[in-house]
Amino acid sequence: MTVAPATLLEQRPGAEAQIGGLIFAMLLIDPEAHIAEVNQATEDLLGRSAKHLVGQRVGAALDLQDPRVLAHLEERGEALVARDIALIVGENEKRVNLTLSPLSGHSGWRVLTLSELGRNDAEEAGAGDLAGLGAPSILAHEIKNPLAAIRGAGQLVERKLEPQDRSLARMIVDEVDRIARLIDRMQQLGSTVVGPSAPCNLHEAIRSAIATVRAADRGTVEVVEEFDPSLPPVLANQDALLQVLINLISNACDAASAAAAPRVIVKTRFASGMMLSAIRLGTRVRLPIEIAVIDNGPGIDPALRDHVFEPFVTSKKSGQGLGLALVRKLVRDMAGRISHDRDERAALTQFRVHLPLAREGETR
Repeated sequence: MTVAPATLLEQRPGAEAQIGGLIFAMLLIDPEAHIAEVNQATEDLLGRSAKHLVGQRVGAALDLQDPRVLAHLEERGEALVARDIALIVGENEKRVNLTLSPLSGHSGWRVLTLSELGRNDAEEAGAGDLAGLGAPSILAHEIKNPLAAIRGAGQLVERKLEPQDRSLARMIVDEVDRIARLIDRMQQLGSTVVGPSAPCNLHEAIRSAIATVRAADRGTVEVVEEFDPSLPPVLANQDALLQVLINLISNACDAASAAAAPRVIVKTRFASGMMLSAIRLGTRVRLPIEIAVIDNGPGIDPALRDHVFEPFVTSKKSGQGLGLALVRKLVRDMAGRISHDRDERAALTQFRVHLPLAREGETR
């Protein structure tokens, strides 16, 4: 049955419903730079109700850390686009993209939008991944072949040296192995092959990851499970999900080991009030399942917090800086999202992974 165009026009949602359905924050600013109206996404982003926001000056309501943007908001300026700026919400810092658009025919009135990084096309492009840094398989192959020869020569020399000199040959072999592992991770990070996703039991995967990490650190860090047992299966690649969890939990244990009473919490929940979505293959995917890995360590160096998911960024003396970059790639390959924040008041660092629900019989 075909619906007549006139009928469609009568049935279409009104402007209020359309604005309310947006997943990014939108604020209406009056000619005196006061907030006149906000949508639900604004309340979610700022953690404040419309009742408390409406009537405030926009510069006072939004704790933006760029004075140029704040000055522009207070004026009846022209359109503005600002990318990757800091917004303080409570004790946390969020990175957002901002647009400011004058309303034609309504002098002084403007529409302000805020969208968190991780919900945008620019971030979706994966600027931090290794695909653009040049790690093709043919190059890796050409590097690893001579490495194998160097390793073999090192082992041969080790057998012929006097016992007191063998440590030098052993160092050659160990360094070759380290470089080979680095190349393997670079290959994986730069790969465009995406493994198939299927329904996965999230809590089974987490417990398996915890067991792996505990076996490595011999239980020196307390790992606490705070699970929502009612959660349905997630749509994920089992191997990739396990690798993501092992990396995050292992990192959290390393960070917490510096605390007097080292503790890591792995928490799951259904984020029912969160309109977090991923765009994949031209379709929008809801991500209501949240995994949080929380540690009571000293936190990430503030100078690195905005770059932790980029390749070769690490605070570990022996780290390669590829672990979190690989984690982000694997999460994205599963149409998920990953983020982190630091709660200075509670002295906790938190990494959150959001994944889609699996429908019955669904694979991808």
